[in-house]
Amino acid sequence: MGERKTGHNAQIALGIYGEELAARHLVTMGMRIVDRNWRTRAGEIDLVALERDELVVVEVKTRSDEQFGGPLVAVDHRKLARLRRLANEWAASHELRYSGIRIDVVAIVCPRNGSASLQHVRGVE
Repeated sequence: MGERKTGHNAQIALGIYGEELAARHLVTMGMRIVDRNWRTRAGEIDLVALERDELVVVEVKTRSDEQFGGPLVAVDHRKLARLRRLANEWAASHELRYSGIRIDVVAIVCPRNGSASLQHVRGVE
């Protein structure tokens, strides 16, 4: 049982690390982070950012390897539909001016013995 908990803690730490890498990357790209880990009954948005006047909802997927196809495989049409609903819900509950809403995915692979790689896919449909 202790092994399972340790594995779970490592997975949580990897996710937190990935979100921080993603946030730093987005800021470097000129975006402004306006929210993190926003939750409702319907789900969670990892990061919400503004790029100029566009609202960007960001799904961050972090993995230690690409054994099961890599992080982008985890974002299917159902996940995208949920993110669209959550984006509209977030926008409705915040007084923020924006011209449109876009969904981006930041996929990060952090191998145990090596440096992290990051892929930013803009405007996922």
